[in-house]
Amino acid sequence: MSLSTSSEPTSAADETDTESRPLGERISRAVFVGGVALTALLFAWGAWQRRWIADDGLIVLRTVRNLLAGNGPVFNAGERVEANTSTLWTYLVYVVGWVTQARLEYVVLGIALVLSTSAIVLAMVTARRLYRGRMSGPTVLLPAGALVYIALVPARDFATSGLETCLVIFWIALLSLLLLRWAQASAPSTSSILVLAFVAGLAPLVRPEMALLGAGALLMVLLATGMSPRLRVAVIVVAGAVPVAYQIFRMGYYGLPYPNTAVTKEAGGSKWGKGFEYLQNLVDPYKLWVPILLLCVAGLVVWLLRRPVPSRQPAAPDSAHSSRVHRFRTWLRSPGAAVAFMLGSGIVSAAYSIRVGGDFMHGRTLLPALFCLLLPVAVVPVRLPTRRDREDRRAMIVGVVSLATWAGVVGWALWAANSDGMPNGTVVGRNGIVDERAFYSLETGHAHPIRAEDYLDFPRVRAIAESIAASPNGGVVISAGNHDFMYVVPPPGVPPEGGAGHTVFFPMLGMASMNTSLDVRVLDNIGLANPIAAHTDRIEDGRIGHDKDLAPDWIVADAGMVGLHPWIPPFMDERWVADARVALTCPQTQDLLASYRADLTWARFKQNLRRSFEFADYRIDRVPAYEIQRCGLEVPQP
Repeated sequence: MSLSTSSEPTSAADETDTESRPLGERISRAVFVGGVALTALLFAWGAWQRRWIADDGLIVLRTVRNLLAGNGPVFNAGERVEANTSTLWTYLVYVVGWVTQARLEYVVLGIALVLSTSAIVLAMVTARRLYRGRMSGPTVLLPAGALVYIALVPARDFATSGLETCLVIFWIALLSLLLLRWAQASAPSTSSILVLAFVAGLAPLVRPEMALLGAGALLMVLLATGMSPRLRVAVIVVAGAVPVAYQIFRMGYYGLPYPNTAVTKEAGGSKWGKGFEYLQNLVDPYKLWVPILLLCVAGLVVWLLRRPVPSRQPAAPDSAHSSRVHRFRTWLRSPGAAVAFMLGSGIVSAAYSIRVGGDFMHGRTLLPALFCLLLPVAVVPVRLPTRRDREDRRAMIVGVVSLATWAGVVGWALWAANSDGMPNGTVVGRNGIVDERAFYSLETGHAHPIRAEDYLDFPRVRAIAESIAASPNGGVVISAGNHDFMYVVPPPGVPPEGGAGHTVFFPMLGMASMNTSLDVRVLDNIGLANPIAAHTDRIEDGRIGHDKDLAPDWIVADAGMVGLHPWIPPFMDERWVADARVALTCPQTQDLLASYRADLTWARFKQNLRRSFEFADYRIDRVPAYEIQRCGLEVPQP
């Protein structure tokens, strides 16, 4: 905690205040450190109380299992499909898992808790740097925006969960701190600039949409004054080395320019109506507008308390246009620009989430945006009363308002932290949004579903494992209406020695794949790990994140299993299976399948690299008969 005092000359009457200043600074610093420690402890404790791993988090662990087994960064062995959105998160879990040799569920839980807690600490340290030396009068820095964030139920839910939210907010906090240090330095060192560039360059590997934030930070550095041409080139090289290298690898290895999940969820599409509904789903249960308004008042108090900082702006060019450009470039390396970056990043991130329709998990994709917006006020200055304030009405009002604002934020945080969060969160309602943690806790009967076997108690998952064990000849395992039974469509004729292998067709990829061996292929109807489903068109007005739905007939046809009754489930159509077999012979579809199934030769890598955008744009019709017509194939005889 820092204590700032006015730089005006001190009169004899103020000698006591001057002499006590070192003690005040020590107390102030202790208050800040105590506030950071308490906030971090509360967040860690709250996250631990709500610890869990989501089904989507288990999807990440399936990929890590394949990496550890030597099958490569894939979801199913033999199919090069990038089923995880965050590349950096996948490899971070892999490295820690490989080093520790610990159970992966506990590895991801530990990493998530450390990153989430560290993100809050970095955010508060960043805000302290922002206010240091800029406040007039004695002030203390108290937790505010940080309390708002940790009070939210989804913030504590996704502090663990096995998903990359913890990594995203940690990266945002680290980038903001490095950017502010660069902005405040009188002469930033080359090494500090290059470290900033490297961290900013990791943006698309943290999450693809984070590239917007990383690009913004890099533009600030590149356009600011005081940068030599040679240093600008170095910044570009350092920032781009890792993401560009991985992008080349991704396009050649997977045959796509972005993760398969982006194809599945049509990240380039827009569903503004759904997005605003998703925003409302986060704001309304917690009355989130209350702390936002209070923190806006706190921001006004900061502006009133501010103390001018000497400008380091050099002499500007003579012409008016050049002068404006020069002032702007000089401003880019200032604390004000750093704050603008944080707030702008929050707005851009929120706009992106709303544009794509939000998500089906309560609050998840809006958390990074909220974190950005709260960063500048993670801690806020509260002015301490002095004897001089009795004669300074403005100082007294500012002090009272700052204290009242902070107290209001604390009061709201206490209420929000103990609220129920999303009402009816375990029910998939009209908007398709659920409280994912509450839903899985209810369905599995485990308060903290963390281990893969905890999900065996989810409907049908135990039946999947039992069906595989009961069918040594292999087949396609398909859900039935009964929670304790699965259909197994067998292979035709005499199966090869060791069986024809199993393919599980189940929407909950994570729990199904983590409770089966790596030689079992697990596919979904949505398309996260199933490119055939991913390359179908969205269902209009479908549930966000689940608006693609491939029929099991395609899976039976693709796996080469029997397509006739009584071997296929009664709800399946023999004609659909026959049509799907023909539809899959479409030359463009065969090229798509070869891009991730064919042996990865140098020729295949180069072809994938050239055609990755073509493959990303390719779509098939989910109705086999229509797909036959689209491709101009011959309709099979009944």
